[in-house]
Amino acid sequence: MSTHRRIDIRCRRAHRRIVGRKLKNDWSGQAFPHAGRRKPFIGDLGVSDPRHPLLSLLEWGADLGPIYEMRIFRQNFVFVSNVELAAELCDESRFCKALPPAITALRQYAGDGLFTAHNDEPNWQLAHELLMPAFTKSAMQSYHPTMLETAGELFDYWDRQSGPVDVTRSMTKLTMETLSRAAFSHDFGSFTTSQPHPFVGAMIRALETGRRKGGLLTAPGGRLLGRYLDHRNADQQAYVDRLLDDLIAERTGSSDQHDLLGIMLNVSHPETGERLSPLNIRYQILTFLVAGHETTSGALSFTLYYLSRNPEVLAAAQREADEILGADPRATPTFEQVPKFRHIRRCLDEALRIWPTVPAFARSPRSETMLADRYRMRPEDWAVIVLGQVHRDPSVWEEPDVYDPDRFLPANIKKRPAHSYKPFGSGLRACIGRQFAIHEAVLVLACLLHRYDLTGDPDYELAVDERLTMVPRDFELGLQPRKQLATSMVE
Repeated sequence: MSTHRRIDIRCRRAHRRIVGRKLKNDWSGQAFPHAGRRKPFIGDLGVSDPRHPLLSLLEWGADLGPIYEMRIFRQNFVFVSNVELAAELCDESRFCKALPPAITALRQYAGDGLFTAHNDEPNWQLAHELLMPAFTKSAMQSYHPTMLETAGELFDYWDRQSGPVDVTRSMTKLTMETLSRAAFSHDFGSFTTSQPHPFVGAMIRALETGRRKGGLLTAPGGRLLGRYLDHRNADQQAYVDRLLDDLIAERTGSSDQHDLLGIMLNVSHPETGERLSPLNIRYQILTFLVAGHETTSGALSFTLYYLSRNPEVLAAAQREADEILGADPRATPTFEQVPKFRHIRRCLDEALRIWPTVPAFARSPRSETMLADRYRMRPEDWAVIVLGQVHRDPSVWEEPDVYDPDRFLPANIKKRPAHSYKPFGSGLRACIGRQFAIHEAVLVLACLLHRYDLTGDPDYELAVDERLTMVPRDFELGLQPRKQLATSMVE
């Protein structure tokens, strides 16, 4: 019997099995608006482009109201798109983080790391408590020189090139190197070649495999196809695992605790004496590399895109950098100066509002409850908060598609309801490294704007790639090094 014949038989058997299964995430049978083209058995399959599911969701879900659904075979996805429902779901006393299928599928790759762990898994609590000291103010001060040094290497790399620079590729190099050096004392050599380090490509492909498997779990023959994807990606995952295991082995036995890896290897819980296992340390390293470099790279790239499209905002940001850093365009900020770049920080916040690089997160109730006094939810039910819609809720954000950093002036922030802006997640499971990411991004933007004049291609139309996160595609900038600034320009 041919291979194709065997697969066809297995798929038909899986088809028969799946018809009798209970719908997953069924919300007690409640019905929500959907795209309107639902078909028997396959549900809403075909509504979204599988290469760009989030971009498709933002398009077809725009007019479906504050809560809507998509059904793929026996898996139901419920989405929330407005601030009011998102705020209720972010009530930590009633709701907690949930792992939708795509994140569950990533557990094969990232295990019980901080991002993919279930709420009740002991390694999440242990890792969270052990690593919190790595993000205190004193720890951030120790990372500051590494951030400056790495940014300087990027600028030198740019200065050796001619023509426009690929912004997303450059920012990915920068954030990968910054995080790996500051957190794990490892240099990937990103600035010695025009291409990203092979680890980056292998990591992205492995994550993409996990995301695709998440969409296949309830499909006929989905597990068979999942095994095929695993087989096809086995070499990539083995390469990533081997590199990280070698990195851990090199540091094992050292008492050095100056970075995240040192803490994970040498610090035990003060009450229980527990330590993380080598396997879990690998999962944590991978989690930080993925979540830390991808999100910050996208945030920087989107901010530079909007600055290049808004000359007055760009001029104000450059003026702020000049006023704080002085006449020398190669000057760099001290640790204490970084929080003073308030306008630049607002530019970053506004870019993350329009294009949150982590585009969604899911929440479940801790016990049976009513959402908005209308929708029954049980602990096995979950809703995906779509940040690309919540951050553009017209009831909260006036002209939501317009880039306006002044939305984040203190007076305007106070006027908005709580939980209307959530680019780093919510509650106990919010991003542990958000202060690291913000400090790095503001520092890089200030140095870049002080050192270069930016020129964008007026014919470029923003295109977005979906990896684990969202990043601009094929976005380039011309960079003109600035000369010594006149004293009058910085007074």
